[in-house]
Amino acid sequence: MPTILVEEGFRFFFYSNEGSPREPVHIHVEKGDAEAKFWLRPEVSVAYNDGYDARTLHRLW
Repeated sequence: MPTILVEEGFRFFFYSNEGSPREPVHIHVEKGDAEAKFWLRPEVSVAYNDGYDARTLHRLW
């Protein structure tokens, strides 16, 4: 799972072959025990959130 960016402790990464069939383009963000997944197309949206409060999630978005 290649890391794209690490900033302020948040790690942005993706899996190269996730899902069957393959999932649409997205990115994962984790920090500590929290993780979220964002769809990137057709517009950025939250696919799931596990552990981020609304303020942090909005900041990541």
